[in-house]
Amino acid sequence: MSFSPLVIAAIGCGAFGAILVIAGVVALFRWRPMRFIFRTLIGLLLLALGALAGGIAIGIQGYQALTREEVAARISVRPAAPQKFTATLRYPDGRSQVFDLAGDEIYVDAHILKWKPIANLIGLHTAYELDRIAGRYQAIEQERSALRTIYRLREARPVELFRLRQRYPFLAPLYDAEYGSATFVQVNEPTELEVRVSTSGLLMREAKPQ
Repeated sequence: MSFSPLVIAAIGCGAFGAILVIAGVVALFRWRPMRFIFRTLIGLLLLALGALAGGIAIGIQGYQALTREEVAARISVRPAAPQKFTATLRYPDGRSQVFDLAGDEIYVDAHILKWKPIANLIGLHTAYELDRIAGRYQAIEQERSALRTIYRLREARPVELFRLRQRYPFLAPLYDAEYGSATFVQVNEPTELEVRVSTSGLLMREAKPQ
């Protein structure tokens, strides 16, 4: 089993920080106040850095690195009735999901994280995850009153980096998550679609034959 650099950093900082805190407590019992202060402060700093690295490692689970335009998923769309259709979503890793949707169009959105240069130094770069799939009505009146079908594509996690960045401005030097991205196309016949993603957002188009 391999570990990412962030996980290794979290474990290393946490372990060394804990050792220093314990050493500081021992120094206090031996009445060596300067060693207690120094070891405890450095230990707490390392523990904080370990917690930060661990939080980022948890928060980016499910995100995919993005270096160029690529296919995030393929979708097979099959109309079942007027304004109702089935969408089978297939990921590049082989996973698939099936959704019953209502509306005239199929809608997909995503979260995109843009890491700043200081984070690039530890291997963090622009990343994305698909967030939701839904049916969309062309008429505003139906959007307000007709059956809505919307499903979450990502898994819930203890640390939500996208939401944290929107809530806490002090994270701005690390990464940007001020926007998501969405795309939708009309559904009126059976079709195969590609959801493509780039650093500028999502695009849905007719799929190329595999």
